[in-house]
Amino acid sequence: MDAAVEKAVAYMRERFGDPLTVTDIARRTPLGRFDFSRVFQEETGTSPRRFLEAVRIHEAKKLIEGTSSAIAEISAAVGFPSADAFTRSFTALVGMSPGRFRRLCRDEGEVPPGPEPGPHAPRGSVAGTVRLPPGHGNARVFLGAFATAVVQYPAVASAVVDVPCDRPSCYTLRDVPEGRWHLLAVAVAAGAGHDPRAVRTPLVAGDRATTVTVTAGEVTSAAVRLRPALPSDPPALLALPGLEPPAVVVPHPGCAATTPATTAPAQGRASVTRLRAVPAEPAPARDRAVTPGGGPGRQGPEGDSLRHRS
Repeated sequence: MDAAVEKAVAYMRERFGDPLTVTDIARRTPLGRFDFSRVFQEETGTSPRRFLEAVRIHEAKKLIEGTSSAIAEISAAVGFPSADAFTRSFTALVGMSPGRFRRLCRDEGEVPPGPEPGPHAPRGSVAGTVRLPPGHGNARVFLGAFATAVVQYPAVASAVVDVPCDRPSCYTLRDVPEGRWHLLAVAVAAGAGHDPRAVRTPLVAGDRATTVTVTAGEVTSAAVRLRPALPSDPPALLALPGLEPPAVVVPHPGCAATTPATTAPAQGRASVTRLRAVPAEPAPARDRAVTPGGGPGRQGPEGDSLRHRS
């Protein structure tokens, strides 16, 4: 990680409760504001302002789950100018209001938000395998297709997959709108020693700077490799289902992802299927946020439990 970005991230994570500006953060580095913002976006996949907002919302999620503090007190503690501004930002990024998120954490009848594919549009699928890094136990992995490089509301498609420590598992994201999307994943892997609960590691997908392109009626192949989360990874904000690592993972046979051919088979031949393999491609350098049309759009887990949250 670039030294300037590393210093900026550490400063944001330490001083998120203060009324920081991008200029304040850039001054902690040897770069000017413009160069700092450019390098920061290249390294993290998001802007300094949005990264700081993500850190604040993530810290608020921890306080909402772990304390009985009032929402207004929490909003002030994490650096928002007002409770209304905090509630708007929290709801937009997490997918539910702070009050509903607290009820979700307490198992009081709330459920995490599902994917929002948007208006009816041509759809395709993304399929492949997801693999854990060596030296970890089993994991329950949340995968989703997003318009930005941050796991935030809404996902346009998502799935939860159990992955064993010693081999990959298959996944499929269905009904993904045509376009270019960030394929992101988060998990907490069990420990690999005699007591798998002793040491758990938050994991994220390997490179947030890549996207997959989905074509209507076809299956795009993409392998997902998880790695330990880094401080420079934006926190996962979307309210997630429970991701308690499974003690045992039952393998599912076969990983072939196929879709019927779009053209009719020749006379006398059987119907054919095909797999369209498309490697992950770099996101646009200027703006990592993408939309179904490929233009700019609206803009990971930390070292704590991923039960109902990031």
